[in-house]
Amino acid sequence: MRPDIPSPLDFFGRLRWLNGKPLLDTMEPYRREFMTTALYSFTDDGLPLFNLVLSGRGKKNFKTTDLVLASLYRLLIWPSDHGNDCFILANDEGQAGDDLALAKKLIDANARELGGEVEKLAKEIRRCDGRGSLQILPGRDVTGAHGKTALFIGFDEIHGVRSWDIFEALAPDPTRTDVLTWIASYDTIYNVQGVPLHDLKQIGKAGTDPRMLFSWYSGELCTDPNFAELPPRERANPSMKSWPEGEAYLDQQQRRLPTHKYRRLHLNMPGAPDGAFLNADKVLGAVRSGVNVLKPQPDRIYKAFVDMSGGSSDDATLAIAHNDDGKAVVDLVMKQAGSPPFSPRAAVKRFARVLKEYGLRKVTGDAYAGLTYRQDFEEEGIEYQLSGKTKTQLYEALEPRLNAGEVELPDEPKMQEQLLTLVTRGARIDHQPGDHDDWANAAAGAIDLVATPEKRAPVPYSVPMCGPGGPNVSQYSVPGYRSDPYSQIDAVLDAAAAERRDRERAYQQYLERNRR
Repeated sequence: MRPDIPSPLDFFGRLRWLNGKPLLDTMEPYRREFMTTALYSFTDDGLPLFNLVLSGRGKKNFKTTDLVLASLYRLLIWPSDHGNDCFILANDEGQAGDDLALAKKLIDANARELGGEVEKLAKEIRRCDGRGSLQILPGRDVTGAHGKTALFIGFDEIHGVRSWDIFEALAPDPTRTDVLTWIASYDTIYNVQGVPLHDLKQIGKAGTDPRMLFSWYSGELCTDPNFAELPPRERANPSMKSWPEGEAYLDQQQRRLPTHKYRRLHLNMPGAPDGAFLNADKVLGAVRSGVNVLKPQPDRIYKAFVDMSGGSSDDATLAIAHNDDGKAVVDLVMKQAGSPPFSPRAAVKRFARVLKEYGLRKVTGDAYAGLTYRQDFEEEGIEYQLSGKTKTQLYEALEPRLNAGEVELPDEPKMQEQLLTLVTRGARIDHQPGDHDDWANAAAGAIDLVATPEKRAPVPYSVPMCGPGGPNVSQYSVPGYRSDPYSQIDAVLDAAAAERRDRERAYQQYLERNRR
């Protein structure tokens, strides 16, 4: 704490929201905690702990509002010997206008409290004492701010930014110890290494920058433990309970928007990278909207694929699927309880319970898990079978099935994210550096199991070699074959081939006897 600086909540507690209500009454607990941490955390020397804030949430969760409020706090409250100039760089001119209008409306709603401290100009809000101003600029005007010293530098929506140019143009003054850079954005359209938002997220997830506050709410990732284990919609939309329509608003948006736009705007999930292996439209078109788990049915034959993990970084994942008249339907994809680090053997127990619910006593996986956890599965009554295919082979087999519309996927954002971001790396199909593909691999493995016909056992065969007449289907016992017409044709062809081999063998024996 700094007794000489009023806290953000002290400042906000003096203000009112646009509708006249006390501002703090409109701020959910998670936002109050976030704003306090971002703006009022200090080192032992009394300096600001954070100089970079990266904040991501779904649409209508007040991330732009918090950005503007943070800029006003720095403009009006923060004591500085170098002035209180603040900049916000918006995505475009329309966004800049909206942000500036919001700031001015907040001033108007608090005319008694703030009217004597600031004046509203065409494109800025200026302190009456001349010690600083808040300018909100569209991206194309970034050159006008180049080289200026600022106390606060905000970026509103960088999801379409592909280079670091704007960050270089607004680089913080290295001689100032109190500069704060604040980024509020949906996830990136270009989810590939070298794109600013992708790279900043990787740093945030790794936790390698102690002066960066990473606050992220999405269907795939949530840094807030109070929301991290909730369903994807609630993870991405922490303010949803304050909406007049609640979750019904998301239902409406999901019906009206293309899947990829709904996913990015309301689940805060990234777009596909350049060079993505799978077609994004095909992946998203295969998703059954709003349903991530199909309950087990007694008349279905299920197969399961597991992608185990050592528990330190990757998730351990399980996928279960069935074949529905030629379509590979993934019933569920799930992970261990909690996030890494976790106990892999606890994950085995969790998976075994679910496998048994679906009537399964076998699961397939790669050699790593087979060698490491086979005994653990067997102790739970589950036989572990090694997959005969690599990840690349599974993904290669998945692509034509997706393109042909022969796959149905659960509405599980993390799996979708990983499928969309698979790339070709040399001769392999894999995730990008720093990413994961455990959910995608489990789903692709389960799809392959139910989409590929099983290798059937040889048909029991017994018929006189020299008897009259050809093969008759009724003579054969074919318990390994289903009763559908195609399987019966297989039975006839297999039986005929076996008879032909027996006749050829008998003829060779006849020739051999005659030679003697």
